[in-house]
Amino acid sequence: MVKTTHNQTKKVKTRMAIYDTGLMIGHFEPLHLGQMRSILYAAGQAKKLHIVIMAHPSPHPDFAITLQDKARWLQMACADMPFIHIHTTHEIELPLHEHFADVSIDVTVSNAKLQRLMAALELPSKTVLFVADNHPLTQNSVQNQLLLQVVTTPLQREFDSYAIACDPVTHWSAIHPQARGNYTKTVAIVGGESSGKTTLVHKLANHYGASFALEMGRLYVGTDLGGKEVGLQYSDYGPISLNHAQAIRDAAAVATAPVTIVDTDFVTTQAFCEEYEGRHHPFVAACIDEFRLDHTIMLDNNTPWIDDGMRSLGTPEARGRFEQRLIDIFARHHIEPYLIDEPDYDARYQQALLFIDQHIYNHH
Repeated sequence: MVKTTHNQTKKVKTRMAIYDTGLMIGHFEPLHLGQMRSILYAAGQAKKLHIVIMAHPSPHPDFAITLQDKARWLQMACADMPFIHIHTTHEIELPLHEHFADVSIDVTVSNAKLQRLMAALELPSKTVLFVADNHPLTQNSVQNQLLLQVVTTPLQREFDSYAIACDPVTHWSAIHPQARGNYTKTVAIVGGESSGKTTLVHKLANHYGASFALEMGRLYVGTDLGGKEVGLQYSDYGPISLNHAQAIRDAAAVATAPVTIVDTDFVTTQAFCEEYEGRHHPFVAACIDEFRLDHTIMLDNNTPWIDDGMRSLGTPEARGRFEQRLIDIFARHHIEPYLIDEPDYDARYQQALLFIDQHIYNHH
């Protein structure tokens, strides 16, 4: 047990922020733990810290990140710190917190843009600008020309913002948890009854340490229909799709890996609706288009059919018809699934690993 003297305690309690208002500007794409530590340091120096998020001049082509996405990450991360205020801007050439070797600084242009920004945010003239310790703006010759006083934050040497932005998958552990949902790719495992979907989902989730969303139709039968499909009707397919959309969103929000595995998809829900009800469901169709999954792996119906008490499409004719129905709905919605037709379960697993490694982890 470490004893704290009365004087030490008093010193901690009476410590005051040095500056009234601080400003930090960045791309935050993605928001990572190093940036968050810099924000926390700056917040300890200023009574109010204003963070301005800019659009990235060369965003990563594999991830569609908006200014609003980035605002949400920071807003959620700082939700319980009311002294931190989040803003977005479409301005460019503002002085960034971090130093990037290929970015030159035009002090005259920066001053004009800072002036506009401060007027828009109604910031006082004595606002200080926080930049990283290695920033060119810390040089006296440049600093004296800048509109704002410059204050440095310690370098976060283990976090390279440029490397993280270029390859978020490799630097997954550095990405802030609030941002990971936008950097994980969803992979749906689909197929007819008894094609080994659920077992494959759990194998893949275990292999990658990934979050996963379960098949909602099966859960819905258990929670709302008493465990048997005898009561299933047309009006159930909407709630099943809504539940599935929420399950996918929840799994991605707590993504533990660059891939998030999804057991079946909305196309499969639509196929069952058409099979059992003889008509397509417009709400399910809207879900297919609105909640697009990044990749779809389709398992061929060439494995042994096992009756688990909830399956009813066991004849070769019924299995073939359902598979064709899936293919037709995919085509209708311009989705191209990756077909795995290996009848051996382990071979299917190996083929799925190969696909995910190539398309998400970029291992060739």
